[in-house]
Amino acid sequence: MKVTLRPLGDISDETMESLRDEVNCIFHCPVEVGEGFSHLSYAYDPERKQYLGSSLIVWLNALPRERDEKVVGITDVDLYAPRLNFIFGEADVTSGVVVVSLHRLKQTPYGLVPDKASFIQRATKEIVHELGHTFGLGHCFNPRCVMRFSNTLADTDYKEVNFCNECCPRIIYLV
Repeated sequence: MKVTLRPLGDISDETMESLRDEVNCIFHCPVEVGEGFSHLSYAYDPERKQYLGSSLIVWLNALPRERDEKVVGITDVDLYAPRLNFIFGEADVTSGVVVVSLHRLKQTPYGLVPDKASFIQRATKEIVHELGHTFGLGHCFNPRCVMRFSNTLADTDYKEVNFCNECCPRIIYLV
């Protein structure tokens, strides 16, 4: 298995490299930063002032990739899915392609002082969570498990970056 992180929009090299290293520590597989794209306007909904996550996944699915390669699109725009106010991320379990938004994982939208370490930790948790879905894992009831659904920044902060004892054996078997 290989994971490729692709920047969607203007994501700093430093952020991409930090996320690459963190994801590698969780999955212990090759993790690369690939080429992304910057033209995201096709996914923008002017009424909501947000971007439709599934539209970004469609574009990521159109890019060539290797067999057993998982692709993670990382963007700084605010994402949504139908019937939800916003999403931190979304997974296409069939293709192994996910998209994660950094927008609401930062401190600044909440009027807080920026905290790079917390930001990278949150983004890593959401990437691992969405990748977990591509391995067939659903949401976990354990509030500390990375597969727990996050509806708020506090939810993301509370859960750990790792899979719980129930989810971990299932993911190890699948990887």
